[in-house]
Amino acid sequence: MGGAIAQKTKKEIVFFEDFNQKTLDRSKWNIEITGNTYNDEQQAYVDSAATVYLIKGKAEGAKNGALVIQPIYNPGHTSKEGRKYDFISGRINTEDKMMFTYGTASVRMKMDDGAGLWPAFWALGKGKWPDCGEIDVMETVGDGLWISNAVHGPGYFGNTPFAKRDTFAKGTDVTQWHIYSVDWTPASLTFKVDDRITYTMTKAMAEKYGRWAFDNPKFLILNFAIGGGYPNSVNKLNKPYYGLSQQSLDKIKTGKARTIVDWVLVTK
Repeated sequence: MGGAIAQKTKKEIVFFEDFNQKTLDRSKWNIEITGNTYNDEQQAYVDSAATVYLIKGKAEGAKNGALVIQPIYNPGHTSKEGRKYDFISGRINTEDKMMFTYGTASVRMKMDDGAGLWPAFWALGKGKWPDCGEIDVMETVGDGLWISNAVHGPGYFGNTPFAKRDTFAKGTDVTQWHIYSVDWTPASLTFKVDDRITYTMTKAMAEKYGRWAFDNPKFLILNFAIGGGYPNSVNKLNKPYYGLSQQSLDKIKTGKARTIVDWVLVTK
């Protein structure tokens, strides 16, 4: 394991995945298939080796293999729900395979930038949203100079009061490797980039708006969305697709829009 992981092994390892197999380990991960997207996103999620695949060894700067989530321009794709999409992409989760309550969830990842490219690393509880609680550890909507943290629960969801943009230091951006993490305790959520605290949200802060929704088991999610409401709120683009720029569309068409995940770790 890499140095950053080795330092954390003093704690109990609840879950570790470094994507060093030939294909995604289905005993750890579910691949979601859905065409019922939210937030006016432009992609359908599919189970395909074109959108979710592994690369070997130290390729792309990974330590020991890596996961790639890559959206594909595929006009006319019809989802099982009968809806048509021009993009397919990948979304994986650990629901019912690895659920955890409290601890630290970390990921080492990098991604291509471009307006409307919307990869994320997050955690979600089971049951009705937002009552189940959502922890957004890393989101970017294509501006490579910042990522956002956010927390959603009953009374503090959607355009949540608990959201924070974090701007990278000069010369650094999302296209480089970073470790994104959240320290989750019974009373707080503390977000970090490369062990630097970016945002802290407490139970007391939440309870000014609604019930604290972070005392139940959560599962992890990695996904790559395309366009939609959040990107549009930042970039104000409606063409060529809602929340997506022509430059980003060109990146997708040429296979240059990818999210690469080196490892995922949960400790207590």
